[in-house]
Amino acid sequence: MSPKEMQTRLVRLQGATLLIWMMTAICPGANLLHAQTPQNAPQAQALTHPARPAPPIRDPSTPGYVQAKDLPDGANAPTNADGNFIIGPTHTPAPEATVQDGVPRGTIIEFTMDSADSKIYPGITRDAGTFGTPDPADPSKLILTTSHPAHYTRHVAVYIPSQYVAGTAAPFIVGADGPDRLLFTVLNNLIAEHKLPAMVAISIGNGSGDAQGSERGLEYDTMSGLYAEWVEKEVLPLVEAQAHVKLTHDPEGRATTGGSSGGSCALIMAWYHPELYHRVLTYSGTYVNQQWPHSEQTPHGAWEFHEHLIPASPAKPIRIWMEVGDRDLFNPNIMADHMHDWVVANEEMAKVLAAKSYHYQFVFARNAGHVDHAVRQQTLAEALEYLWQGYPITEVKH
Repeated sequence: MSPKEMQTRLVRLQGATLLIWMMTAICPGANLLHAQTPQNAPQAQALTHPARPAPPIRDPSTPGYVQAKDLPDGANAPTNADGNFIIGPTHTPAPEATVQDGVPRGTIIEFTMDSADSKIYPGITRDAGTFGTPDPADPSKLILTTSHPAHYTRHVAVYIPSQYVAGTAAPFIVGADGPDRLLFTVLNNLIAEHKLPAMVAISIGNGSGDAQGSERGLEYDTMSGLYAEWVEKEVLPLVEAQAHVKLTHDPEGRATTGGSSGGSCALIMAWYHPELYHRVLTYSGTYVNQQWPHSEQTPHGAWEFHEHLIPASPAKPIRIWMEVGDRDLFNPNIMADHMHDWVVANEEMAKVLAAKSYHYQFVFARNAGHVDHAVRQQTLAEALEYLWQGYPITEVKH
């Protein structure tokens, strides 16, 4: 079966699943369809379009999906194993996801960044209540006329573990859509258990909005090295100055993480700048066609990762952990281009990563929506342990 035939088969199967769902009025997680991102993202389409049904529930044994090990309910994947795993339907928080008595807590330093101070991201927004229309000549392109310059501020939270030794170069993880309080809690516990190095976490708020035409969309969905360069030039120097830490330049000691478009952004950072980042952790990664403005180099946005970029490129020194939910997003906008199914996108990512012999772990979560909080509580500790394999825990990197 050719890739095109397989994609058509999957789309038909998912369409049938959606029809069955609508006829039987099943509605778990209906509110998740609107949650591509954080609560501060404007819900422009909700003003002009009726509410959509929840995504169909996908079966991990669907023909064309990767072969995966079905774990006992409540279990996590092993922290030292590559490959594909199925978890759920129960998602109990791991002990590391809650504050534990007697565990040293890191310090959190917070500051605000203003678009007026940025030479790279001066700011854009899309008018509320608007989206765009597909190009009649090419449904993979979006015609959008309501995006324009706009001011923004963003919040940055920096976690410094209590074990950090002043003056030493610390490993770190950069996260999207911050602040990520769960990440800070998990790091407190795993560092105290000597399961992770004493790392700094830099949790960066987005520049507001969501998807095409927004500042967040421009930052996270653009297929280029620009966001990583912005972090390097405008964020990390502020972090070192404000939090009084020194950050490592060793790409083995640098990780990225995010959910939804923040997840695809995490991989984009490492893909275009592997000399900066070697470790990527994503939930419900938006490996779909959401880039705007259109690029002739990557016309299908992050869908290009599994469609062309990874298959056609030599393997890069990137280790990746990724997750998708069985109720993840399915064609959540008017782009009828067959490149807006988050489950298919992540399944295809697992295939191409395996074919190129990457160190990766892919988790398919039953009973889970988009960037599902319960799944994050269950899996984040395991994901971080997997991600940081091979990095010394006790050695200080200079």
